[in-house]
Amino acid sequence: MRNFRLDDESGHQEALFSWAAYQLGRMPELEYLHHVPNGGKRDKATATALKRQGVKAGVPDICLPVARGGYHGLYIELKAGRNKATDNQKRWLKFLEEQGYCAAVCYGWNEAADKITEYLEMEKEKHCTECVYAETCIWRNREDNRPTECGEYKKKS
Repeated sequence: MRNFRLDDESGHQEALFSWAAYQLGRMPELEYLHHVPNGGKRDKATATALKRQGVKAGVPDICLPVARGGYHGLYIELKAGRNKATDNQKRWLKFLEEQGYCAAVCYGWNEAADKITEYLEMEKEKHCTECVYAETCIWRNREDNRPTECGEYKKKS
């Protein structure tokens, strides 16, 4: 890996995506890891145009749209230095968790790489779309709202 300036989030993000490129042979799902470019400094006209196009404040920086361990995918808000998640970022992370995603704040690229590795090592779950009860199944554990196997799982024949 090349050297990155690790004094801001952008350097940590570059380091994380460089790490991910080196890990593709071991974790091919990393091909789908991507950055959501909602942050950054912009002039007023660009910021206005992007807002009209659907850019939303607080959306986590990184997304891995790969299902594991009962989650639909992984979102990471990457922080560097003394930065903390804003209230709006925390609101997004909470919402995403309620929707069945794994969502985390990671401080530095190493912590984010560890979280991604841990996430991808989770077992793949059976999907209700393969179940004969898929049309009527309520497949969420009502206590913590995490996806679970419905208990009635029966593979379509």
